[in-house]
Amino acid sequence: MTTPTPPSSQEALAPQGSPAESEPRVIIKRKHPLRTLAATLIVIFAALFIIDASQRPAYDWSTVGLYIFDRRVVQAAVNTLQLTIYSMVIAVILGLILAVMRQSPNPILRSVSWFYLWLFRGTPVYVQLVFWGLLAVIYQTVDIGIPFMQPWVSFETTLAFNAFTLAVIGLAMNEAAYMAEIMRSGLMSVDHGQEEAAVALGMTWFQSMRRIVIPQAMRVVIPPTGNEVISMLKTTSLVIAVPYSFDLYSRTRDISSEIFNPIPLLLVASIWYLAFTSVLMVGQHFLEKKYSRGAGKK
Repeated sequence: MTTPTPPSSQEALAPQGSPAESEPRVIIKRKHPLRTLAATLIVIFAALFIIDASQRPAYDWSTVGLYIFDRRVVQAAVNTLQLTIYSMVIAVILGLILAVMRQSPNPILRSVSWFYLWLFRGTPVYVQLVFWGLLAVIYQTVDIGIPFMQPWVSFETTLAFNAFTLAVIGLAMNEAAYMAEIMRSGLMSVDHGQEEAAVALGMTWFQSMRRIVIPQAMRVVIPPTGNEVISMLKTTSLVIAVPYSFDLYSRTRDISSEIFNPIPLLLVASIWYLAFTSVLMVGQHFLEKKYSRGAGKK
């Protein structure tokens, strides 16, 4: 007569009806039928819209292809890009100055900065551009010298400022009011102890700003600044108020008036704006990636 073998420890601990050795578990992904249905409907509607747009006569795609790289349109696109770049460079520099003035202990500097932001943020940019267009009417001459005395140099405003220059100044002055708040928020995001540590290491104010404060503030400044650049690109369509009529929108509008077919030229302008915006968004992505290195995601 044989004695039964006692069960092993794993077999003893294993519940009845389950194998002694653990088997790999198969994870079944949860299904989301409503989400799948919504995505399918969106794809179907997008496909139907594209098919309909490709066959709709009003869009006149042959005219779009004819004028998309027209010499006048390409030159207008370059002018629009120049308006955007020049205006944003001035706006960033002026915005940084205004941001520093807002944080200054001097009440006069704080008041001037506050008044500037109140004025340019409180009035529409189109109205401001109209005023810049009327600059030669309001101020016929530009005088340089001591007040209430014979000016040293005097020249006519129309000779000193052309429409392009006035458009850049008008856009930059308006945008600087918004950039000032973006810059101020970026500077305030850096811990004050960083500046104290830089001073303790013997750094000058310029060195601490360049090496410590500004690089850390960039993580906060770049995302909204990128949005402002894209917004500025589209705001250039308002420079007709100066009047400056060689930007992308104004030029395509003039061409559409010549051929009595506005819709294709609107599409041409939209394609160029989308192309510029796409490039700017890619550049913004890489800048954010560069300045976010070392910052852990929470």
